Amino acid sequence: MSDPTLLVLASLAGGDKHGYAMMEDIQAFAGARLGPGTLYGAITRLEERGWIRAVAADDRRQPYAITASGRRHLEEQLATLDHVVKTASRRLRAV
Repeated sequence: MSDPTLLVLASLAGGDKHGYAMMEDIQAFAGARLGPGTLYGAITRLEERGWIRAVAADDRRQPYAITASGRRHLEEQLATLDHVVKTASRRLRAV
């Protein structure tokens, strides 16, 4: 999976994080390394759609949180991915 918006939502589903923490988390769970431009572009799009929001910061780093709308979107996308994976697996077993 390499869609930056889904990766950011998946990272924030585990709790609030600032950009660098998201990059490290995404690298750990997805094996994908998002550059700063890609990450912050995704963050901007997600904020514009209301799927994440900035939260109060204790220092200079800006943390973000997933919103209820973002959680619903992530759940919908995961259901679609699950269907694709199950279909592909069934088809591989049939060959």
